[in-house]
Amino acid sequence: MGGRSSSPLDKRQQQHLRGGLIQAPHCLLIPAGQVDALLRNFLPLYRGQLAASILKQISRELGPQELAGCQLLHSKKLPRVREHRGPLTQLWGHPPQWQPVFCVLRGDGRLEWFSHREEYENGGRPLGSTALTGYTILTSQREYLRRLDALCPDSSGDHTQEEPDPLLEMPVNFPLFLQHPFRRHLCFSAATGEAQRAWRLALQGGIRLRGTVLQRSQAPAALAFLDAIRLYRQHQGHFGHDDVTLGSDAEVLTTVLMRELLPELRAQTLPGLRGAGRARAWAWTELLDAVDAVVLAAASAGLRAFQNEKDELLAALERTIRPDVDQMLRQRARVAGRLRAEVQGPLESCLHRKVDVQLPRVTQTLLNTVEAALVAVQALLAQGMDRLSRHLRGKPSGVRLRKEVYSFGEMPWDPELMQTSYREAERSQGRLRQLVAPFGFLGTQSVVFGAQDLAQQVRLMADAVTTFLQLADQCLTTALDCNQAAQQLEKVRGRVLKKFQSDSGSAQKRFIRRWQICIFLPFVLSQLEPSCKAGLPEFEGDVLAVGSPALTIEGIYEDVIQGVLLQRIDRELKKALGASDVSCALDGCSEAPWDQEGADEETEAQRGTFSRQPGSCTEVQPLCLLPSPGTLRS
Repeated sequence: MGGRSSSPLDKRQQQHLRGGLIQAPHCLLIPAGQVDALLRNFLPLYRGQLAASILKQISRELGPQELAGCQLLHSKKLPRVREHRGPLTQLWGHPPQWQPVFCVLRGDGRLEWFSHREEYENGGRPLGSTALTGYTILTSQREYLRRLDALCPDSSGDHTQEEPDPLLEMPVNFPLFLQHPFRRHLCFSAATGEAQRAWRLALQGGIRLRGTVLQRSQAPAALAFLDAIRLYRQHQGHFGHDDVTLGSDAEVLTTVLMRELLPELRAQTLPGLRGAGRARAWAWTELLDAVDAVVLAAASAGLRAFQNEKDELLAALERTIRPDVDQMLRQRARVAGRLRAEVQGPLESCLHRKVDVQLPRVTQTLLNTVEAALVAVQALLAQGMDRLSRHLRGKPSGVRLRKEVYSFGEMPWDPELMQTSYREAERSQGRLRQLVAPFGFLGTQSVVFGAQDLAQQVRLMADAVTTFLQLADQCLTTALDCNQAAQQLEKVRGRVLKKFQSDSGSAQKRFIRRWQICIFLPFVLSQLEPSCKAGLPEFEGDVLAVGSPALTIEGIYEDVIQGVLLQRIDRELKKALGASDVSCALDGCSEAPWDQEGADEETEAQRGTFSRQPGSCTEVQPLCLLPSPGTLRS
């Protein structure tokens, strides 16, 4: 079962799926213009949220700034995964057979496989490739077969009458099964348990990197896109947050449409699928993969066609909103005050009956999730700094010390080292899933990915490493011998750990607030929908008088609900943290839509390293005088 090197749909069928009627294999019929219809309904919401996002950004710029900023320096390195490559065995072809391949995981989370190593080294085309967005890794053959059996209604019964199955004929000792809800499954096997573990960690990193691309961004367009997806699904009656927003913008739209199409695909396709049991299930995944590929291509084309309009719209919104922002915010505050008085009774009743009982438990579970991950990161950071000091006291060679410094700088992207922290973030997933299920929240994988990303990149491990190297660069001079330099590094170590503790405390509060809103806000909105939303039209005139798409009555209404909910969340956070003051992370909490952090554009930057001076065993060069990390690989 390979990647996307071929498709069961021919060009005519692909074109029909984009704008007409598709006649797919097995007599599959998909209604005309599904992708076009999705874009027609979605893009107006996206335009509106772009305007709202620009207003929020300008209001944050003009509002009071946080008194306590981040202590750690910001890493300029782009999020990535460490490239991983090596031989594997893959189940692919028609009929499927286990065949040797050479696999490469790229730094952007894309997996490629070649016929052999030489093909890769000579720049040849891969046999197949796939972005890892949305995949799940399984290392149990039994568990994978169980899930495969569940794909088709009659594929999980008696398998004794089936045709020979390669998976059953040849048990796999060290399997790596990549399962996706809408794509062809990828079945690999490693030669040893050690190789299997290394690939599993690398692939998990690629899946997380690809999945959280929108969640990591604070750009107005990314925030607007996620809000527009939420509104689109709410208009269809789907209020609960789930993992549909994992991936790029085109991948998210594809997932949304594939979920809409799935019942019809099953009804029209499964009865006519040839084969039985697992062969039938595989045919189903191949068909889904073909449809998914066509939908993704069409969604990507639609978003590319919208790109110029989006850029022009953002520029126009900046020009028109900024001069009138004070007037707009005053009008918004007046309307919000009237709305708050209107919904206060039903809202308080809903929160008291439905939310207040579970809020402490959910808060504590989220706190346990992120706190355990950050404690593990702090331990790894301290160990890395201690290791550098020990090596320096031992008067190592320049080459050895450069390698140690490079290894320290690469810690945030070392999947083996970071696994301890990542595993801690996963421990509470089952408990959290049980607590939030009554609220329609199905996004616990997104929560785990968010905690893991926080530990790796967002002002924590990567920023702490950057801060340590920068401070060490400032205090180390050629006048110091190795022991003196090690003493200076120990002082830097203490400063960095204090900064880390400060930033991690603020980061975990922001993390908890964000996910509490994702869990409870859609639920509360759904509960108030029948009673409160019917009265919104009477406020419409006050909003229309402003004459800007940045203000909508629906947006102000949701902001009011969110503000009241956040007051409860912050009170609970103070109790959970055992503090009367919840620091700068909670400033302005009553107006949460306007207090999100800004973010600098991330750019690749070289960092300094340090080494013993050539020809001397006791002198140290400043970090910035050493070769860049790229030269240390050789």
